[in-house]
Amino acid sequence: MNPEYRPSGRVVVTGIGLVTALGTGVEKSWTRLVAGENPVDFVKSFDVSEYSTRFAAEVTDFDASEWMEGKEARRIDPFIAYAVSGAAQALKDSGLVVDDSNREDIGVLIGAGIGGLGFLGAQHRRLVESGPSKVSPFLVPYMIPDMASGYVSILNGLKGPISCVVTACATGANALGDAAEIIRRGDAVAMVAGGAEAPINEIGMSGFCSIRAMSGRNDDPKRASRPFDKDRDGFVIGEGAGVMILEDYDHAVARGAKIYGELVGYGMSADAYHITATSPDGDGAIRSMAMAVRKAGITPDKVDYINAHGTSTPYNDSSETKAIKSVFGDHAHKLAISSTKSMLGHSLGATGAVEAIFCILAMRDSVVPPTINYETPDPECDLDYVPNVCRKMEVNYALTNSFGFGGKNASLLFKKL
Repeated sequence: MNPEYRPSGRVVVTGIGLVTALGTGVEKSWTRLVAGENPVDFVKSFDVSEYSTRFAAEVTDFDASEWMEGKEARRIDPFIAYAVSGAAQALKDSGLVVDDSNREDIGVLIGAGIGGLGFLGAQHRRLVESGPSKVSPFLVPYMIPDMASGYVSILNGLKGPISCVVTACATGANALGDAAEIIRRGDAVAMVAGGAEAPINEIGMSGFCSIRAMSGRNDDPKRASRPFDKDRDGFVIGEGAGVMILEDYDHAVARGAKIYGELVGYGMSADAYHITATSPDGDGAIRSMAMAVRKAGITPDKVDYINAHGTSTPYNDSSETKAIKSVFGDHAHKLAISSTKSMLGHSLGATGAVEAIFCILAMRDSVVPPTINYETPDPECDLDYVPNVCRKMEVNYALTNSFGFGGKNASLLFKKL
């Protein structure tokens, strides 16, 4: 880092990359999302006949060999490959060229809530069936959640600050917020940041089935993820990655970068309540959102849109609704709120970053994605959830919420420039 470098204190988004069940690539995912397309279907990658939930939002168009060497692409856990793809897309989109003049000033912070669960499960089968000598030497490096950041750093020659966030379903949002703080304090001019997850495998599905938090609509999977609807019965599991290039404002302006928007507020808090359930009164969510608004230096009535955590579980959606009412008061009923999990399911550690990108795109295109499968209003969820059809509207400030097991809450607030 040039010793004369002084950070501007402002962090902007200059590149984005997506891998979702709606497609690999930002425009493919976004176009289908705004149209309300629904990729949820029965799991095809393994036998789910004995599972209590037999459907998911799987990534189906992804080829890891398009993003990394063939040998590695064939054996690596998908969560790492998704992160590599998201980072490559975001770097290309940003126009940020990495070379010897700046590689020590650009860092990586990509989180995963679980990490290489599929690879771990496969190696455990080898251990049981054939003994310890048959376990892959890649078990540890392909399993640990921080290897998404490691691979992105290695493949792109990025030598700035590197880290990993593991905060369950708040991971992606925490990764972006923490990366922005690294830029603000002057330790990097840019960060490749976001979240990745690949939990749709035998051990992952069985674990979430046992928790009994997933929808059981095996007779109608397309209508299973129904956030804020009175008849919601649980979430649909998803997978993918969302990666942003976060950059110091002055640095981005100096190189003539395209700027999507500014990350102006980051809040996080703990429920200190339960290992899986959210606080019923929305206490932690209230403080997380309020912190993000306060740090942005605006009043709550300036916020136009919230991409809600909105999992489609009975208690999460009602407690998030209470929290929004508490923070925004009368303005809560004027907000456009949607849950894109109604289409993409819940991609755990990736979801916060994926949904933050949707906030950026909502500001860019002046359109808010819908909450599909919204059919029966719930008296406990009485806000404007943009039911079933997208809405054209000006979005100057967009906020996204992510809440994780263990009572972890993260909120990000973006401003249109």
